[in-house]
Amino acid sequence: MDLLNTLLDKGLRRELPTRDEALAVLATSDDELLDVVAAAGKVRRQWFGRRVKLNYLVNLKSGLCPEDCSYCSQRLGSKAEILKYTWLKPDQASEAAAAGLAGGAKRVCLVASGRGPTDRDVDRVSDTIKAIKDQNEGVEVCACLGLLSDGQAERLRDAGADAYNHNLNTSEGTYGDITTTHTYADRVDTVQKAHAAGLSACSGLIAGMGESDEDLVDVVYALRALDPDSVPVNFLIPFEGTPLAKEWNLTPQRCLRILAMVRFVCPDVEVRIAGGREVHLRTMQPLALHLANSIFLGDYLTSEGQAGKADLDMIADAGFEVEGTGEVTLPEHRAVAHAGCGSHAGADAGADAGADAGAGCGSHAGGGCGPCGSADQEPPRKEPVSEARTDLVSVRRRGAGTDLAPNA
Repeated sequence: MDLLNTLLDKGLRRELPTRDEALAVLATSDDELLDVVAAAGKVRRQWFGRRVKLNYLVNLKSGLCPEDCSYCSQRLGSKAEILKYTWLKPDQASEAAAAGLAGGAKRVCLVASGRGPTDRDVDRVSDTIKAIKDQNEGVEVCACLGLLSDGQAERLRDAGADAYNHNLNTSEGTYGDITTTHTYADRVDTVQKAHAAGLSACSGLIAGMGESDEDLVDVVYALRALDPDSVPVNFLIPFEGTPLAKEWNLTPQRCLRILAMVRFVCPDVEVRIAGGREVHLRTMQPLALHLANSIFLGDYLTSEGQAGKADLDMIADAGFEVEGTGEVTLPEHRAVAHAGCGSHAGADAGADAGADAGAGCGSHAGGGCGPCGSADQEPPRKEPVSEARTDLVSVRRRGAGTDLAPNA
């Protein structure tokens, strides 16, 4: 396909695809899917080889959130029967992190429910970061605490945090449909605060919330303009007891197309398959490793994931290798200069993404032109609704906040 040859060439040169090209990836047929994966896989290998970075989530404070994010099992009014507990102590969080690090993770993601941290909360998390780093040489720590106030990102950096996560989740145009207690602009502001403090910015999306192809392209172009070092791609976990419990809109093929589109738009960034990969990719998970270079090991914030050993076996069986603590994740041009999600030289990423390109951890618990082609081209076929697989959605009952050993 001429489209894929063009996207491959642009990805190898870190050039921004057009919006038409990005939309066309999402509109490809099942017959073309392996060609799409192969082209995006070459871009992935150019910048990340066959390495897979492992990340491990520790839910520092679970449930009872005052925000009303429709996708989240910890939201205000959620009837999901998840674990609920207040702040873990630093030694408890460090013990939980140790399980993931022993399983091969090189980054620990410390997440807490809530609108944003108080200054006392920042002190708590700072103590936890120090405890983890004192006991684990070379570990990366990413904090995900919600909306940041002035000065808090700098305090986390001084405590040893390497990164801060705050996801855009969906397009600016549809953000008000999923959350009313804060705005898209609030999320932009927090990602920018992390950047300004010298933290590595991590910001991604949630797919499967009923959004259009245009919405997906909007949010990914906005992410590129925001310049994060890592982009987690969540696939909605439709928890019973949340407003989006009936949103089963994803197929494995759809998930692969979304990951490929993200890779083409953000060729040299850590693309992470985050929450929902087991639920929606299912047996196609190994194929997704040709698109993303990062995954979460074991369980998520409030839901169970694949067994940690199964993750490691999957990586090995697919011909990939776990990235070591001594290896630098990002390509040299980004690791040294933090040049951004793609090259800004000549790409005009901000202009292409729109003037209002905008700003939780890589796991939630997700306008432009038509597809590439002439104006009289047939509209893209509608993706079939995936069969609801509620048997694949299990509430986490082990690890942080429990007396049971974690999955790592």
